[in-house]
Amino acid sequence: MSVHDWLAARAERVIETSCAWVFLEGERALKVKKPVDYGFLDFSTLDKRRWALERELRFNRVTAPDIYRAVRRITRRADSFAFDGEGETVEQALEMRRFDPDAVLSQHPDHVDAALAETLGRTIARFHAGAEVRPEGGGVKALGYTIRTNAEHLRAMSGVLGAEDSERVIAATDAALAAFTPLLELRRAQGYGRRCHGDLHLGNILLEHGEPVLFDCIEFNDLLSEIDVLYDIAFLIMDLWFRGRREPANRVLNAYLDEAARAFPHTLWDGLALLPLLLATRASVRAHVTANQDQPDAARAYLAAAADHLAPPAARLIAIGGLSGTGKTTLARRVAPDLGAAPGAVILRSDEIRKRLAGVGPLDRIPRGSYTSRRSAETYGEMFRLAGRLLDAGRTVVLDAVFLGPELRAAAEELASEAGVPFHGVWLEGRPELLRARLDARRGDASDADAAVLAEQLTRETGPIGWPFADAGDHDAAAARLLAQTLDN
Repeated sequence: MSVHDWLAARAERVIETSCAWVFLEGERALKVKKPVDYGFLDFSTLDKRRWALERELRFNRVTAPDIYRAVRRITRRADSFAFDGEGETVEQALEMRRFDPDAVLSQHPDHVDAALAETLGRTIARFHAGAEVRPEGGGVKALGYTIRTNAEHLRAMSGVLGAEDSERVIAATDAALAAFTPLLELRRAQGYGRRCHGDLHLGNILLEHGEPVLFDCIEFNDLLSEIDVLYDIAFLIMDLWFRGRREPANRVLNAYLDEAARAFPHTLWDGLALLPLLLATRASVRAHVTANQDQPDAARAYLAAAADHLAPPAARLIAIGGLSGTGKTTLARRVAPDLGAAPGAVILRSDEIRKRLAGVGPLDRIPRGSYTSRRSAETYGEMFRLAGRLLDAGRTVVLDAVFLGPELRAAAEELASEAGVPFHGVWLEGRPELLRARLDARRGDASDADAAVLAEQLTRETGPIGWPFADAGDHDAAAARLLAQTLDN
């Protein structure tokens, strides 16, 4: 009897992949690497399989410690096998806690709502902030490896994908890589190349007890896992966007950026210039993988998505103003997925920026005495600085702030002019009693504004407002009007 047969006889179910078998037995799963060598991974010897399993255990315990348990030796004595016995070690298995496969997010992408997308973005940002910096990781070496591999596979599958379309994507990707090589290398030097997950799509995220669990990271090839943090999260963003989950994709990015900005320097924002290339590279991976899996329609759709990502629309600046309670953030989140390059506009929310500057969490309250004119000026100054960096990186930006003073509205318009991008402003207006009711009902939000803040705002002079007005009581109409305005200009 072989090791495989012995394990299979004990198991309730056996799952086979291209490089492993997973034996489901009771409340545990046992993963055994196949003795294969595909070039990008080599499990051809017992020592190499042990090396891979030990790394898989170590890396995955960072994000899923309750699932990944131990590497078990499979020993043989006479004609019997045992785990960690006294006989000869003939194989190794990674023991994991068994989980409900229906809880994997790829089974129910519609379960990724706004709240879960927010949690996902922040969870991944914290993971990246704590990940080991790899000085030689990331940069053009890591991304170039994947891009070259993609080109080989796309050409090999050109009969399915179409030779002309494949070559168009390959050429555009190569051109983007050449153009962004200096930025990739700068980010590597700045410490953005880290020990990442490497395969962070919905199929490798589990939802347990309402919390996302990242599992099954890449352990077998450092070129695929020691990567730029933005390339890591780009897989999840691309996956959501491709599945039509555009609002969650945008929410993931914006939550990630707010959380990551608490740990990374301002250069974080400059890296957004890479996002079209990173999304395209992830889509190209899926194009040749699904082509190999005999899914021609999906493969061609992924290739078309890669082409779209490589031709992003021009950036623009949108500013949404209005008193507290008018729903500026609601409107910003409503329109952001439809503005600019995928996955939509970056939202710079003054409430979140104020919390970052104060060194507190997004939901922590700041004492009322902290809301001084000096702190307000610092918040707006930071918002405008970040917007300038993002516009320079080719990203469309939505500014979400009260903009009570005419000088602040003028500064937003001047920023767009200096960046050479179109500007669109909107002013939300609503009945005071509606705004007070919203503020009284608000829970779990970055804004600390309450009825007293609103009362103070109502006493202040706004000066002439040159931005189009929108009804704070009808965000659907306000969103439709704002999006029509951007399309017309």
